[in-house]
Amino acid sequence: MSNPSLVIVLLEDDHHEMLIRRYLINCGLKRHEMRIHRSPSGQGSAESWVRKRFVEETNEYRRRQARAQTGLIVMIDADTRTVQDRLNQLDQALRTSEKPIVDQGEQIARLVPKRNVETWILCLNEQAVEQQTDYKGARNNWNELIPSASETLYQWTRPQAIPPNHCVDSLRTGVQELKRLAF
Repeated sequence: MSNPSLVIVLLEDDHHEMLIRRYLINCGLKRHEMRIHRSPSGQGSAESWVRKRFVEETNEYRRRQARAQTGLIVMIDADTRTVQDRLNQLDQALRTSEKPIVDQGEQIARLVPKRNVETWILCLNEQAVEQQTDYKGARNNWNELIPSASETLYQWTRPQAIPPNHCVDSLRTGVQELKRLAF
């Protein structure tokens, strides 16, 4: 997907949006080439909202893909569950709606930070982290850390790049998912 006409992004919160938007800009996309859907704050579980919208946005991706280069990125925190549990929940949402699960050839990246995206932001800023700790409330300068995190994420997703040893497993999986998009 060298020049997608649109990338649909489905995510939970501000930090998700800031990281992915900056990442896509680093990839060369313009703001009008992104359609970002963020869970409405104060209206229940963000991860539940993402799972429900995933079916709709996968359908939209598949409709658009037939006529224009399109990508779909979904980001949902694992929280206290495993990354595989969240991936299974996304697959189950598609099965329940009688839609095929995501095919390896589709331009769909499913990103599941364990425990939350703040773990990834710290890791991308070369800080030692482990995936069981909830770092969300540990800092108040997340907005300052996100620009460098998005640049590092961009570097780690280049075709020949290999994330360093300090990269946590969920981020390593996310890097591979983003490499599938190839823009």
